[in-house]
This record gives sequence, C-alpha cells and structure tokens, in this order.
Amino acid sequence: MRQLYSFYLDAFWIALKSILEHKLRAFLTLIGIIIGVAAVVVVGASISGLKTYVVDRVGKILGSNHFMITRIASTGRLSDEEFERLNRRNKEVKWDEYLYVKANCPNCSHVGAQNNASAEIDREGIEMPAVRIIGNTDNMYEIEDKTMGDGRYFTADEVTRAASVAVIGTDVKKRFFENVSPIGKTIKVRGVPLEVIGVEEERGSFLGDSQDRHIYIPITLHARIFNRTGGIQVHGKSINDEVFKESIEDARLALRNKRQLSGNEEDNFSLVNVDEFNSQMDQFTGAIAAVVVPITMIILVVGGIVVMNIMLVSVTERTFEVGLRKALGASRSQILLQFLIESALLCVLGGVMGLILALGVTQLISVLAGMTMTITMGYIILSVTVSSIIGVIAGLYPAWKAARLDPIVALTHN
Repeated sequence: MRQLYSFYLDAFWIALKSILEHKLRAFLTLIGIIIGVAAVVVVGASISGLKTYVVDRVGKILGSNHFMITRIASTGRLSDEEFERLNRRNKEVKWDEYLYVKANCPNCSHVGAQNNASAEIDREGIEMPAVRIIGNTDNMYEIEDKTMGDGRYFTADEVTRAASVAVIGTDVKKRFFENVSPIGKTIKVRGVPLEVIGVEEERGSFLGDSQDRHIYIPITLHARIFNRTGGIQVHGKSINDEVFKESIEDARLALRNKRQLSGNEEDNFSLVNVDEFNSQMDQFTGAIAAVVVPITMIILVVGGIVVMNIMLVSVTERTFEVGLRKALGASRSQILLQFLIESALLCVLGGVMGLILALGVTQLISVLAGMTMTITMGYIILSVTVSSIIGVIAGLYPAWKAARLDPIVALTHN
C-alpha cells in the first residue's frame, strides 16, 4: 500500500513538473478547457440568477403567502385548446362569492378583491396613455405587502362609500407631479376627479415592464367608472408560511361549496399562487439548462482534443524517458497511469482557472446588469468533473501509446 501511495505521489510530482516546465504551452493548451468550464459555470449562474431575479420580483409584486382566484389564470402559457376548454368551463368570480370566501377561510389573514382596467390620463395638457387603473379593497395593501412612499392607502370606509380617492405609482407621479407633492391634488380617470391621497414606493420594472405605471382606486369606485358588473379577482394571504397550503385549500373549498360543485366535478375557476409560479420557473430554467449547458460542453470537448494532441507531442518528446523507466523496471500500467495522471492534472488545472475566470465574469455582469448571478455548487461540480473526465479520456490514447513503446527502441530515440 505504501509503495502504491509513493508511486501516485511521484507520478503527481512528475506530471506537475512537466506542466511547469512548459508553462506557455500548457496555458495555450488549456484555453479551451478554461473557456469551456467558465462558459458552463457562467451559464449556470445566469440561469440561477434569472430564477432568483424573477422569483424575487414576483415576491415583491405579489407579496408573500399570496394566492389568487379568478376565472382564467395560468403561470405558464396556455395552448389555444386549453384556453378554449377553460373559457367554456370556468365562470366569473362574483362579489357575493368573494364575501363567502372571505367569511369561510379560517387560515387566511386577509381576503381581498381586485379589478383591472386601462385608461389614458390627461392632466393640464399632459397625457399618459395605457395607465393601469386597479380597483382594490383596502386590505390589498396587506395582501400584496405594499409600501407607501408618501401619504396613505384608502380605508375600508372609503371602499364602502366608493370615495373618489386614488393612490398613484411613481411613474404617474413623475409624469404629472414631478416637482411638487401630489398629495391633495386632483387627477381625473375617465372624467372623474380623484383626490390623490398616497404614492406607492417605487417597485421598478419586471422583465422590462414598469410596475409603477398604475393608479389604485377603491374597487367599488372602479366598478362605477368602468361600468363593470362582471367578474373580479379574489386575493388571499395566509396567516403564516406553515398554513399557506391549508389557506389555499380553505378558499378553494369555500368557492366550490358556494357554487355547489360535487366531489367529482372539476373546479370551474382558476387558482394560482406564488409557489406554483416558482415551480413553473424551475421547469422553465430547467428547460433552458437542458438546451444551453450541453452546447457549452462542446467547448470542453474541443479543449479535450487539444489536450490529446499536446499529450501525443509530450509522448514523442519523452520517448527516451519512457524507455529508460521501462529499462529500470517500470511496468506498462505504471507508464499508462503516469501519462493519464498528467493529462487529468492538466485539465483539473484548466478547470480551476476556468472557475476563477467564471467568478470574475459573473461579478462583472452582476455590477453592469444589476442582477445577482448565483454560482451554484452543482454547476461547479459538473464542470470540474467533466473537465477531469475529458482529461482522462484525452490522455488515454497518448498514455496507451507511451505504455506500448519498446524500451530498446525508445532508448535509441534521439
């Protein structure tokens, strides 16, 4: 055992010495491995970073422990056939159904309602098209974890009496009240004057779409302005993380009971939640990884071919050394292992250098793009393991060729 350990240690130092004696050649040989490993890790970091960014932004937009019931909704893209099926089956959620769910969801801390529309806003000759006009109940403030930058949100009493009040997003504030406080000022929606009572804190953009181009008004006022008598969205928030799934089931069963659906009948409404969105993101990023990562692995394969080429050159250069070692009693397996260790070590060094390069690139992208790049252990292990395997495979033929050298012929090689 001690002799075997000594052989591997000696083989390692011989391999390292050979690499260090030809630093430039080794570096040029490893460029393919370095770039390949860096590409795999950076792609993995980008995919993980994209998921983190989207999930974080969705969490900020929707709030934590949040679910929604509506007529038709999906966290993914519906096919035409699926949309038609849901369109025929599902029914709009009515106000009395919202009140029933609110009264029968014991694990919910809040149950609110929302409606959406779009309008062009014109104030003192300044226009702003396609502004989202969102009708909310007062508790949507807690459900979506909103934060006020100035002023306040509307109250339950203001919702009950359809008060003419509004909370605006920062895009609307910048457009109409850039250098003045909007609190107490008036803004019109479809000719109806509304008193601005608050400004929501800036939320930024999500995949290029601004989340601040909106006006919140009481849902009762929203129904009057837009003449809505149809469906609404019901939003719920669980008491805590532990009962999130129970709160969703409470709301689902409440609406099924209200609609008198029997046990074997499908839900005739859609229910979505943040966890479901996260699951969809896992599938989405997994699909991207399944396509992109194998493509970047091709760079590693090309790098392995270069390593094989340089190892063949190394065998030719060290023919006399191989012959001498054989003459002194080295076996074929020992010669084979010597060159395999050198080839594997070469690629492992390339893998480490690739990781260092990937770390620098991800840090640079994080600073320039403002998006956190997450280097995961899985991609690190994948890239280093694959580069090591490629090193062994790339060294097989050169090592086999070295092991088969005739010691007499090798000793006479100049």
